[in-house]
Amino acid sequence: MTGHRHFNGLKTAALFGGIWALLLLMGGLIGGGRFIWLFAAIGLATTAYSYWKSDKLAIRAMRARPVSEAEQPAMYRIVRELSTAARQPMPRLYVSPTAAPNAFATGRNPRNAVVCCTEGILGLLDERELRGVLGHELMHVYNRDILTASIAAAIAGVVTSVAQFAMFFSGGDDEDRPNPIALLAMSLLAPFAAMIIQLAISRTREFDADEDGSRLTGDPMALASALRKLEYGTRELPLPPERELVNASHMMIANPFRGEGFSRLFSTHPPMNERIARLEGMAGYRR
Repeated sequence: MTGHRHFNGLKTAALFGGIWALLLLMGGLIGGGRFIWLFAAIGLATTAYSYWKSDKLAIRAMRARPVSEAEQPAMYRIVRELSTAARQPMPRLYVSPTAAPNAFATGRNPRNAVVCCTEGILGLLDERELRGVLGHELMHVYNRDILTASIAAAIAGVVTSVAQFAMFFSGGDDEDRPNPIALLAMSLLAPFAAMIIQLAISRTREFDADEDGSRLTGDPMALASALRKLEYGTRELPLPPERELVNASHMMIANPFRGEGFSRLFSTHPPMNERIARLEGMAGYRR
């Protein structure tokens, strides 16, 4: 799967180039280019705040609490073994008191990371499957995907805010004012384009975490089995679409909301059948 990994890295870089170009284009359109650096600075500041607060925001959204080794010996044993194998510090472990089966990792870096499982996923998976899930989450930390997601979300948010501002922009003289038709088109289309790019980045990072996590555990079929159970479990017990949960959903191993038909196009996660097929390919599985 080396080719997949190389492609995913290039795709992520290209998508980031696209979302930054969109932001700078908006700065160029509004005020004839005078606001380009202002919008870039806003994007950087928002990214830094989102990145620094990522762990607290996600933990609060899921009402999670830290757990001791006596409470969750299997989680501790698995994470200790995998983090040692990866030669990385062991993250703090949390459990969320919700029946919806899911897991996520967050934090600024490997030394300030959190891995959280819901009570639902701990009851749904056996230990081998849980190991596959925890390997996936650890690789999100080691691949710095929390930073990647924070940047994408922050810039997408800035694009949306700037687009809303642009609808009411009327400053400058006649030469400086942007073309009203171009301004209207940008105000309507830019937030949609930013959202699509953000979703594409999230899906690409999920594929990488699946592949790298399976290399870490040496058992891609364990994660494939876990994903099959999670597909059913999240459909039967979805999370409520509250704002804080929606903002944290891209961190979770499975889409926590019930998505059917058209709404699947706007999911933060790739289709489960595609993820499972890639894992089966890693294991050399043939149906």
